[in-house]
Amino acid sequence: MELGKREQSVTVAAERAVLVGVLLPNDGLDPHDPLGELRALADTAGAVVVDAMMQKRAKPSAKTFMGKGKIQELKEMVQFHDADVVLFENDLSPSQIANIEEMVEVKILDRSELILDIFAARAQTGEARLQVELAQLQYTYPRLRAMWSHLERIAGGSPTGIGTRGPGEQQLETDRRIVQRKKAQLQREIAEVQARKTREVAARNVDHFTVGLVGYTNAGKSTFFNAVTEGGAYADDKLFATLSTRTRLWKLGDGDQVMLSDTVGFVRNLPHHLVASFKATLEEAVNADLLLIIIDAADPNARRMYETVSEVLDDIGAKDNPRLVVLNKTDKLDNNAEVLMLTREIPGSVPASAVTGVGIDKVVETVREAARGQTRELEMMIPHADGKTLNFLETRAVILERNYENDGVKLRVKLGQRQLDQLQAMGTQAKWDGSGSDSTQGWGR
Repeated sequence: MELGKREQSVTVAAERAVLVGVLLPNDGLDPHDPLGELRALADTAGAVVVDAMMQKRAKPSAKTFMGKGKIQELKEMVQFHDADVVLFENDLSPSQIANIEEMVEVKILDRSELILDIFAARAQTGEARLQVELAQLQYTYPRLRAMWSHLERIAGGSPTGIGTRGPGEQQLETDRRIVQRKKAQLQREIAEVQARKTREVAARNVDHFTVGLVGYTNAGKSTFFNAVTEGGAYADDKLFATLSTRTRLWKLGDGDQVMLSDTVGFVRNLPHHLVASFKATLEEAVNADLLLIIIDAADPNARRMYETVSEVLDDIGAKDNPRLVVLNKTDKLDNNAEVLMLTREIPGSVPASAVTGVGIDKVVETVREAARGQTRELEMMIPHADGKTLNFLETRAVILERNYENDGVKLRVKLGQRQLDQLQAMGTQAKWDGSGSDSTQGWGR
């Protein structure tokens, strides 16, 4: 058995699947459709769901997670439908997976392993592949004993070559060392990627106001991204359509522009090793000047999804980033009652549709205000020789009044604090009167 192949070979494409969920107290599952998200994950992975089973328990069984009677019922259901795989909503221990597989006699995948399989299938960039491989190894390592429990054999017995401990070493120990070496190698490579990514993001933040698109997977982030930029993001009605960050220039009008980044979608209880492994991808969200939280307003669980996204953002270190909630997919609603309810539950949220364009102008205006900072009116004197400043104001500010004088051009302008900071950073020769501001220069006094 070649290590690392197990996760890569657990594809459920075209397989007939039975869904299983054990409802535990305070597990956060949707009471109306507790297996809805698992069903969507199975669909994304390519499985054909043939049946489902639920059980309520105060606590899981240590041996098989669900009750012994339910396991027998599950076996009969699998045989009746000629199912190929059982997908558990819950995360199972290695011994639980092994015990259930032995009793039901088909492949058992828990929620984390299913998500890993989807990530592995959809990873397109070198960075995403590295992240997925590390996540798979982190998932595999504590499960090696269960994976090799059926191989109580000796790897040695005769000389086994350089690097082993000689006769008597168990295959389990060999594999553990292989995993540890591979993990260390991947962590070094990912650290290099993260360092480069951090430098790129930091450099971009100096020159641009940055906006990060975040939200529940399949909320329409990539569709929104393509609608307001030159596009290029893969968009599909599947979970985890986007696994790597894509950044484009977003022109807001009136000379204003920001950098917009599309990021990987979140799900409820996203496995911690996946969050850790995709830290480089989420670097865009952690360092964004503004986060656009895209919510599928047409989903009955929109409020729950918003809470999930907020929790993940807090977990990855983006707790203090300014946020704007966009209630997307309003075109799929028959009336505005649900949108009105959501806007009351999430104050400041903006209803919109990335498909029809309705509400996008309000989003653009809000982002523009955030990018500009506090808007102010100033009187400025620009020397005739300072064409760079004059061109900046012509394209980036609202000119309210203009007078030509011997010393230069006298303007009354409306501009944001960020634009004023940019003027100062570029070494403008302009003078302005901004009484009461610590960052202004005296003029005409």
